[in-house]
Amino acid sequence: MELGVKSRAWLKGFHVLFVCLWLGTGLSMVLILTMKAQPNSDLHLYSVISSLKVIDDFIIIPSAIGCLITGLLFSLFTKWGFTKFYWIIFKWIIMILQIILGTFFLGPWLSNMLALSNELGFRANDNYQYISNYNLNLYFGTLQAVLIILAIFVSILKPWGKRSK
Repeated sequence: MELGVKSRAWLKGFHVLFVCLWLGTGLSMVLILTMKAQPNSDLHLYSVISSLKVIDDFIIIPSAIGCLITGLLFSLFTKWGFTKFYWIIFKWIIMILQIILGTFFLGPWLSNMLALSNELGFRANDNYQYISNYNLNLYFGTLQAVLIILAIFVSILKPWGKRSK
């Protein structure tokens, strides 16, 4: 069963919305990490990291899930399918890798930063584990944003053709 024109347009609108949310908040988190928000007290450091955790939990995670669900619906109910085109296979691989990266690495690193900033206060800035988690979040968060941008351009350009049967 294929979706009609209006249904496809609604689905595309929601997919684009979720992508925008995911990319925008991801870039915002990278910017906050890059600027280090210049915390000057225990409470300020904890507040900055706590804010990043809230952004992650309530915007990034739901928008990534929204992209996954709308992508599944596109593959199931449109002519694009899951594996008919190389560019769609590429997008699926990128999305699954990003969700795995976020779930098993970025999220836990951020949670660890939050716990350390709560436990150590401002001294967390001198803690090896905190600094390591900070750097990993910054670098891999940037990578994740770049991968989302790459997926956007692959969606627009559709650089690889249809798979032969």
